[in-house]
Amino acid sequence: MNVVETLLVDNGSLAPAATLQLRGLAKALGKTIGVEVTPISLLHSTGVSTPALGDVAAEILEPALELRLMQGKTDFLIVPLFFGPSGALTDYMPKRIAHLRERFPDLSVKLAPVLFQPNDDRLARILADQVRAQLRDETRRVALVDHGSPVRAVSAVRDQLAVQLVKILGPAFTVAAASMERREGKDYDFCDPLLANLLRKPEWNSGDVIVAMQFLLPGRHAGPSGDVAEICDAAEVASENKLHVFQTGLVAEHPLLVQILADRWRCGLVLGPGASVL
Repeated sequence: MNVVETLLVDNGSLAPAATLQLRGLAKALGKTIGVEVTPISLLHSTGVSTPALGDVAAEILEPALELRLMQGKTDFLIVPLFFGPSGALTDYMPKRIAHLRERFPDLSVKLAPVLFQPNDDRLARILADQVRAQLRDETRRVALVDHGSPVRAVSAVRDQLAVQLVKILGPAFTVAAASMERREGKDYDFCDPLLANLLRKPEWNSGDVIVAMQFLLPGRHAGPSGDVAEICDAAEVASENKLHVFQTGLVAEHPLLVQILADRWRCGLVLGPGASVL
């Protein structure tokens, strides 16, 4: 009987900090569940120079699985570091698994549930903790921002998190969901409002606003000088410094995320609700 190898899989990034933090999460998750967890990205991360990663090269999913299959390993459990059912999980990953299975028919892959589950408010509790850490005396407006997705179900996760967040923070807070970016066309209006547009509205373009970052790892979008920071800086300038924006930390910086991942792993092992076979 083959031993199941657990893979913690994110989308991938060209920012070294993203891969390094993914490795830290995998180590913490492994310590929690008592098995080794391998950090692997879906794409991109092999573009990071090895010296920037402590002389340990990043791995991406398809060649990483191929290497292990050639070594005789066949059973894998993927724990997705994704908030919702991204096309990367529902389309790209199954296609790559199917492609590998043409040469390795014994390949067995279970996919654990995504991070957000409607009956679990722990992601919102993480966001609430991070909002409270940025509170100023009169700060009660919170813009919850995600990347923006062409998949309606992924944007729905953001909207449901916003509802959970205001319940946790209380009625004194106003919480608005927003996207960093979106595709053109009416078919993608479900991503609106864009964060840049929200921060131009009269009720949002002055005073203190907290931007709650629905991002997991640092990178081009969520890094210290990333796209979200640039949007916030531009909004402050446009308001002639009447607006002051404070960004929260990222979700993966909170210790509760490891407990969520551990529960998703357990569910994936037994193919519980939200888990699947690829």
